[in-house]
Amino acid sequence: MRRQVSRKVSKQVSRYHPLLVALHWLIAAMIVGLLCIGFFRLAQMSNTDPHKVAVLRLHMAGGMSVLALMLVRAAVRLFTARPRDASTGYAFADRLAPLSHYASYVLVVLMVATGYATALKAGLPEIVFGNSGGPLPPRFDVYPTFTAHWIVALLLVGLVALHTFAALYHQFVRKDGLFQRMSFGRRKPAPAPAE
Repeated sequence: MRRQVSRKVSKQVSRYHPLLVALHWLIAAMIVGLLCIGFFRLAQMSNTDPHKVAVLRLHMAGGMSVLALMLVRAAVRLFTARPRDASTGYAFADRLAPLSHYASYVLVVLMVATGYATALKAGLPEIVFGNSGGPLPPRFDVYPTFTAHWIVALLLVGLVALHTFAALYHQFVRKDGLFQRMSFGRRKPAPAPAE
């Protein structure tokens, strides 16, 4: 048993794998950008606006790209050494942290699934990517999948805010160097935990 524990600790490092770091920041920027496009651009545009198809094309392609990158990120995370879980100093918050990370994967999958389902119901693939020239449906909120897409988007905004708050708390209140773990640099073996 002791041998297995020491083997696991020896695989822990001071920083995340560089590919994981790059994917983290790229996906974060894309998610924030897509949420902004959805809430501040698409929601404000009438479906009769001729520019809406171009914005939808960007939004839909971006959503599918985020899903693909999240799957790559999950695989990289699974097969690379990573730092020990950061501690907030509060047991309850420390138990919530991994749940929020898993929730981010679930919400991204749900965002793409509800967006894709709405696109299929509304005939968007042919209109947006097939250049059929057909008009958009008068409204999207008639589709239950669109309502689900909007609700999941709100949940994702809340999770992004919580994740950002937690990262800032670690960096500026606990001063535990959390940002260094998700940045580029030399990856050293992590020191053994204090007993």
